[in-house]
Amino acid sequence: KTCSLFSSLLAGVLEGVTLASVPVILGAAGFTGTGIVAGSLAAKMMSAAAVANGGGIASGSLVAVLQSVVELGVSPSVNHFLKIDPQRATRWCG
Repeated sequence: KTCSLFSSLLAGVLEGVTLASVPVILGAAGFTGTGIVAGSLAAKMMSAAAVANGGGIASGSLVAVLQSVVELGVSPSVNHFLKIDPQRATRWCG
């Protein structure tokens, strides 16, 4: 029982840290709530995506999705993807 409680708590903490770090990491890359920062990694990604797409950013592209995450927050589908399984979080816990 202690092991099960510990693994659930650990999974919850890891999940919270992961979800909290997404906006921080994207912000550091240049994705902000007001747009993409000039000269940043995000700007370079946007430029490459625009060149590859004939001058525009395609809806659903990586750049568009990352910008949306910063503006709107992490969607339920992304949240589900980042969920941490308590069983995998503590395999050593027999």
